[in-house]
Amino acid sequence: MKIMFAALVALAVQSSGAFAATIVNKDAQDYSLQITEGGEQSEIGIEAGETINICASGCFITLPNGDRETLSGAETVEIINGKANIK
Repeated sequence: MKIMFAALVALAVQSSGAFAATIVNKDAQDYSLQITEGGEQSEIGIEAGETINICASGCFITLPNGDRETLSGAETVEIINGKANIK
């Protein structure tokens, strides 16, 4: 029974990240992103070469060049030369 519960928890954790937007910083410098998710604003740093997952249930994001985008949670955003390429 404990093994089955642990397997279900592990599956839930893995699947919860499957719908998060992926941000990939392909630049050589760190950036700060403004995120608004569920009515809460926060600032998230992303280091050079780092990949992070955010916005599991959708969000608004302000990118390094000032552009604002709406993410549903299924996108991959690549930061290249300070600009975002959303796939």
